[in-house]
Order: sequence, then structure tokens, then C-alpha cells
Amino acid sequence: MGMVGTVGLVLHPRRDSKQAIDTILRWAGARDATVLGLPDEVGRIDCSAVAVDAATLAGRSDLLVSLGGDGTMLRTMRLIAGRDTPVLGVNLGRLGFLAEIDVAELAATLSAIDGHHYSVEPRMAIRTRLAGEPELTAFNDIALARIPGEGLAAVTVKPSGHPFVSYTADAVIVATSTGSTAYSFSAGGPVVSPRVEAVLVVPAAAHSAFNRALVLPADEEVTLEVLPSSGRLAVELDGAVVGHLCPGDGVTVSAVPGAAKVVRLGTTFYERARRKLRVGGSAEAL
Repeated sequence: MGMVGTVGLVLHPRRDSKQAIDTILRWAGARDATVLGLPDEVGRIDCSAVAVDAATLAGRSDLLVSLGGDGTMLRTMRLIAGRDTPVLGVNLGRLGFLAEIDVAELAATLSAIDGHHYSVEPRMAIRTRLAGEPELTAFNDIALARIPGEGLAAVTVKPSGHPFVSYTADAVIVATSTGSTAYSFSAGGPVVSPRVEAVLVVPAAAHSAFNRALVLPADEEVTLEVLPSSGRLAVELDGAVVGHLCPGDGVTVSAVPGAAKVVRLGTTFYERARRKLRVGGSAEAL
């Protein structure tokens, strides 16, 4: 008996996903499987997927299929965080790090997953809580970023509650290994295999003498305190602003190992990273 009785869909808000959805519906129809989707997503597409709320989608799906790019994958992973449900990423645009296949491979991939012929790549998340707000989960990064016109980000970093370094920068980024190829990478942070459960703390465009990134173990919390000399800062979660901090405020970030399971069918992180980052051969000394 196949493992996939219910397929959940998460769609990119703008990209054309009709071909992919039609493929999934045909595949599911031939196996008497159910296809679920979020009301505001499947409602804008003429299809027979059953509209359900986010909690039902996460709870009932045997497989979640993300149709879009890395942003859609991150949203899907946040939706399913803490569950063992595998997530399959399908590219509908530029090649990303998280999506595994293109639309042309979708039917064969669904059959392979249904027959248990796949592996999963656990992905660590990080979480924090702003005052009076629900807990927030990110799979790429949580950043404290300057707001134009309101001064630089001046932040003290405290691993396990112990003050270590203060940065003055455009932003201070706390990233997962997954997020090492996102904002952290553009700020000069290292590329880290997703198999490494570590937390990166990286200043973006540092204006302080010490501008190096920190790599912390997953079992250590890290606290970021906004210094009196700082401007008001935006709190960004996987690139979206979710709140603000003022001088004197702080947040504590902790790791959640294995918070999501991404479907893999043979490609490696290094292959994807070489293509996405345009890594060439070894440089020759002149």
C-alpha cells in the first residue's frame, strides 16, 4: 500500500501553478487520493482540491507539496514545523536551494514517494518570541535590521547569557544552516551544510572593529540586546518584518533541530549550492 493518501498543496501567490496542480490531481485521482489546499490559494484556481484551514492541511496531509520557489518552501516548512510530514519542493521559477524537482518530474516523483523510494533531509529551525506575541519560527533567519533614517543596529550578542561581542551594523542576523545561503551569505557569512546543526550570528555591513560571524551549537540559546546607542530596529523573520525593537529591548533565539523534513531524491546540497552560487572550479594562484 502506498504512503500518500492525502496530498497537501501550498502555492506561490503569483506564479502559474496550473500545470503542476493538474498533474497532482490526475495522479491523485488515479489512486483515489485526496488533494487539500488553503482556501485563499485553491480558491483562485479552477481545480478540485478541497479547501481546508492551515491546521487541517498540516494535520491531514501525508505529503505537502510546495509549488513555487524557496520562499514558498519556507512558508510550507513553517506550516508543518514539528511534524514528520515530508515536504516536496517543486520549482516554478528560478532554481532554489530547497526545491527538489521541476514540474516535468512531478508525476514520477509522487509515485516514487508513494513507494517509499526517497530520503528526507532534516532541517533545523530557530524560534523566538516578541513581547506579548505568539512564538515565531524561522527556517532561514531572524534578523534585527536598521530602519532607514533611525540609526544603525547596535546589538550585544550573548551566547548562553554571557556577553561576547557588540556589533554596530546594518543588521545582525541569526541564521540556521539552511539560512547560511540566504541573507547571512550576502552579509559574508559561511556556507554551511544543512546536516550541521548550528546557529550562525552574522553582522551585515558591520561598522564595528569586530566584524566576524559566530557559529554556535544548536543547544545554546543566544540573546540579542539592543544597545542604548541603537536606532529602532525591524525584526525580520525569513525576510518578512514581524515586529520592532527599541533600545533596551532584547530577544532570545533557540534552535529546533529536525523541525521539518525535506524530500530528497538524489541531489546533494553541494550540487545545488554550486549551481545557485555559481561556484566555479578551484582558483589558480597567479
